[in-house]
Amino acid sequence: MAFEDRTLKCKDCGNDFIFSAGEQEFYAEKGFENDPVRCRDCRDKRRRSRDDGSDRPARQMYTVVCAECGKETEVPFEPKNDRPVYCRDCFQEKRSSY
Repeated sequence: MAFEDRTLKCKDCGNDFIFSAGEQEFYAEKGFENDPVRCRDCRDKRRRSRDDGSDRPARQMYTVVCAECGKETEVPFEPKNDRPVYCRDCFQEKRSSY
């Protein structure tokens, strides 16, 4: 199958960009079925923002008292009354003893 350069429109910035024959061949080899929807600059910008986590919401943390040592700590889940919750140090200690 012969590929030819195609001009596509970026969904983020609205600028035209070239989807080269080489890129199309690469997409075909990898089994990708969809054309890219963002230009290289917008893809790079999106990847960078995803890597620093800047567009992720802050994780809800819950303050608890460690069931082992009694120290106050924070955990990223809502604790249930029927299960003990440990601080990081006690959790690692218990985990290594298994």
